[in-house]
Amino acid sequence: MKLNIAVLPGDGIGPEITQQSVKVLKAVADRFDHEFQFDDALVGAAAIDLLENPLPEATLDLCHKSDAVLFGAIGHPKYDNNPDAKVRPEQGLLKLRKELGLFANIRPVRTYEKLLDQSPLKRERIAGADMVIYRELTGGIYFGEKSTAQDGKSAQDLCFYSEEEIDRIAHLAFKAAQQRRNKLTLVDKANVLETSRLWRKTVKTIAKEYPDVELDFLFVDNAAMQMILNPTQFDVILTENMFGDILSDEASVIGGSIGLLASASVGNKNAMFEPIHGSYPQATGKGIANPVASILSAAMLLDHFDLTEEANAVRKAVEVSIQLNVCTQDINKDNHYTTEKVGDFLEGLIAEIDNININDENMNLGQMTII
Repeated sequence: MKLNIAVLPGDGIGPEITQQSVKVLKAVADRFDHEFQFDDALVGAAAIDLLENPLPEATLDLCHKSDAVLFGAIGHPKYDNNPDAKVRPEQGLLKLRKELGLFANIRPVRTYEKLLDQSPLKRERIAGADMVIYRELTGGIYFGEKSTAQDGKSAQDLCFYSEEEIDRIAHLAFKAAQQRRNKLTLVDKANVLETSRLWRKTVKTIAKEYPDVELDFLFVDNAAMQMILNPTQFDVILTENMFGDILSDEASVIGGSIGLLASASVGNKNAMFEPIHGSYPQATGKGIANPVASILSAAMLLDHFDLTEEANAVRKAVEVSIQLNVCTQDINKDNHYTTEKVGDFLEGLIAEIDNININDENMNLGQMTII
């Protein structure tokens, strides 16, 4: 298969982690006889600094022409800490999602046995947790009309949803549940919000088309609590934009590191793949950023094009690296590896994923272990 992939490294650790994902995808292409073309473009603070625009037209044009977008991270303290900034890096990401029609954000959350004790939650509480969050991405309060009073003493953000916006992501979530454990939980605030009542009404109607899927409902405050008390109860979670943003970040602590969580943002024509973590500017250039979330996002890119064997090879390589503790310092505090070394290790594993032999002596020396 031939794929043209737009690479938007972005800000902070974005370029470092994205470089490792590209490295792994090139290894996949070599092993499985594909042709992947990568083209870089500016976005976020990096684009503002050079072009005074968080999403230059050239970047948007490249994304439209590409088969998929591999995204790094976005954000910089000089904008985060300036409430008066008129142009912000995040505006580029929001506009990109809207322009590409990326209405569904898909965030898988799972635990690794090796890392259960790294989570702030008890082992017995999180063992076996395996869920996927379907977050509506182009509607709601993030995109609604915004205004601030002339005296600056009041402001408002409109939360707007249409039946069509709910319908299209709900169908994706129900179909995902059919491929998993046949359970879908709608998270809303229907006791207070009109938009949530529309969500609940619409999803109940759609559920009739999927009689094999069990549908239940949780208010968002209870869902946040249940995510900590009993995360194994969840299979597919469906929710609106802001609730999904918050819950998916909360869910990231279950696995022990936000550096492990990937995501896909899909629409009818376009798709973008990115780690859920931020730009982590304090770590820029230090080689301590975990590239696994970005690499697992690349695996989701492969899934999107039905390259299932290839995606599974990437995920298997990640599991091996975690089992062998070839990890960055967020996971392996005592004998950690750099961002680049983890990428190199996974790149090497991809080539021999079905026939690897581990050399403990080389492992202790921090060298490649495939022999």
